[in-house]
Amino acid sequence: MIELVLVAAGLTLIAIGVFYDFVGAVGLLRLPNFFTRLHAATAGAIGGAVVPMIGASLVALGAEYLGPPRFFLAGAAFASGLLLMILAQAGSHAIARAAYLSGEAPREPILYDALEKGGGE
Repeated sequence: MIELVLVAAGLTLIAIGVFYDFVGAVGLLRLPNFFTRLHAATAGAIGGAVVPMIGASLVALGAEYLGPPRFFLAGAAFASGLLLMILAQAGSHAIARAAYLSGEAPREPILYDALEKGGGE
């Protein structure tokens, strides 16, 4: 019974990840500038990759037919999701900061700029 609950919860998380990927792709196409598009890409990476990896770990735990290797699969998927959750945010922050400091990305729709007065250096 618990295996069925684990598989159902895992498949639900995978479906939520598909939704996040779709929203991130629409955001990349529709948002106005580099910084907001980078936000959409990061949200798509976190929601569209981390959430399904956690779902895949739950599905692996619920799949008894895999035998003992299912625990390795679940642990690897969970650890990969955790690493991606940490590294995707740090990477997008580094990309945004580099684009801001180099002046390569246009800043037109920014209303408040805390880094403008020298706080970025």
